[in-house]
Amino acid sequence: MFKNVLVGVDAHEGGRDAVALGRRLLADGGELTLAYVYAGDARTWRGSNATYDAVEAERARELLEQASREAGVQGTPRWIGAPSVGHGLHVLAEDVGADLLVVGSTRRGLLGRVHLADDTRAALNGAPCPVAVAPAGYKDHPVAMREIGVGYDGSPESEHALSVARALAAELHCEISALEAVSVPTYLAHGRSAPDGTPITELVSESRDRIAALGGVTPHAVYGDPAEELALYSASLDVLVIGSRSYGPIGRLLHGSTAHRLARSARCPLLILTKAAGRAEAGLSTEPGSEQPTAPALS
Repeated sequence: MFKNVLVGVDAHEGGRDAVALGRRLLADGGELTLAYVYAGDARTWRGSNATYDAVEAERARELLEQASREAGVQGTPRWIGAPSVGHGLHVLAEDVGADLLVVGSTRRGLLGRVHLADDTRAALNGAPCPVAVAPAGYKDHPVAMREIGVGYDGSPESEHALSVARALAAELHCEISALEAVSVPTYLAHGRSAPDGTPITELVSESRDRIAALGGVTPHAVYGDPAEELALYSASLDVLVIGSRSYGPIGRLLHGSTAHRLARSARCPLLILTKAAGRAEAGLSTEPGSEQPTAPALS
C-alpha cells in the first residue's frame, strides 16, 4: 500500500472520513501526515500577520491532535497558511514527498457517496500525486477490503490503474474486477449498431473478453455513459481506481470530464491516479520476466 500518505483534515466530518480512509490505505510502517490549511499566504514577503498565524497554528495543532486521538492513529501534524485549501495541500504534499493525498467529501451528499465540496474539488485540480476521496460517512462504516474495481478502457491510463489495483489487492488479499463502459454517441449510432455497423452487443462482448484476457480480473462491460456506469459499478466495490487523461503542463493530475463527474457520484472510496506515462513517479514498474507488476512505492 502507500508509504507516505498526506490526509487533509478540517473541522468537519469530511476530514474524519479522510483520516479513516488514509489509515486504511497506509502501509505497515508507513508515514501518515495529518494536514490542516488555514486562510493565509505561506510566503512571508506578502506581509504575513504573526499574531494571526500564531492563533491559526495553535488551532491547527489542537484540531489535528483531536483528529489523531479520535481515529486512534499516530499522525505527524502539519499546517500551512495558503490562499486556498487545494494549494496548501499541494504544497504540503510536495514538502513531505507524499505518494497519496486523501481528502473527504461533504455531508451535503447522500451517505456512502462522494459529493464534492469546493475544497475537495480544489484538492483534485493540479495535485502532484494520486488523490483518494472518501465518501460521506466512511469513518462510521469502514469496511474490510473485499473487492477493488478498475475503470478500464485499454488506454495507458487504465493500464496504470490496473497495475496499482493489482498491487493494492496483493497487499489487502482481495479480489479485482474491472468495468469498461462502451460509449457510442447517439448521433453516431445507427439504432443498435456503431457507425461501422458493428452491433453494440458485439462491442460490449469484445470489451468483456478483452478484460477477461488480462488474467486475474473479473470482467464487466456495459453500454452507456462511462461516468454513470462507473458510478453504478462503484456501489458493489470497496475502492474504485481510475486513471486521469487530462494533465497540466508539468504532468500534474487535472481530472478529465469522466473523473470529475465520477468524483461527484462514486458510492465507494475513489482513487484517482496521475498519468500512466509517469509510472516512475508513482514507483510502478514491471520486472523482466514477470507478468505481475511490482510497486516499489506501494508496500
